[in-house]
Amino acid sequence: MRQALAGVLLGVVFLWSGAAKLARPAVWRAQATEFGAPHTLIVPLPWAETVLGGVLVAQLALPWAPAAALCLLVVFTVALVRRLAGGRRPMCACFGGVSNRPISWWSVARNLALISVAVVAIAA
Repeated sequence: MRQALAGVLLGVVFLWSGAAKLARPAVWRAQATEFGAPHTLIVPLPWAETVLGGVLVAQLALPWAPAAALCLLVVFTVALVRRLAGGRRPMCACFGGVSNRPISWWSVARNLALISVAVVAIAA
């Protein structure tokens, strides 16, 4: 039960993140570019997040979907830490146009909490 709830929670976060980016694509592209996201990922990432979120909410492709979410969250967290350690604080592109603040160590903390949710969703 805990595992399923963790997967659904993670799915809702990914759905929200992807949908927010897709709702305001110009804002997402500008924020992602300022953040330093690879240009080849800027267009497909919101779609991937949305699909992954739907798969997680529907509890499909277990345990692969939560494992994919975990991998994405680790990559996102490493990117955040690298920017912060380098003294950069671009706008958080994490939730598209909904994100109106620069990245901070709170962004890292949020991702670490989501990583722990992903680990619970994977655990058998």
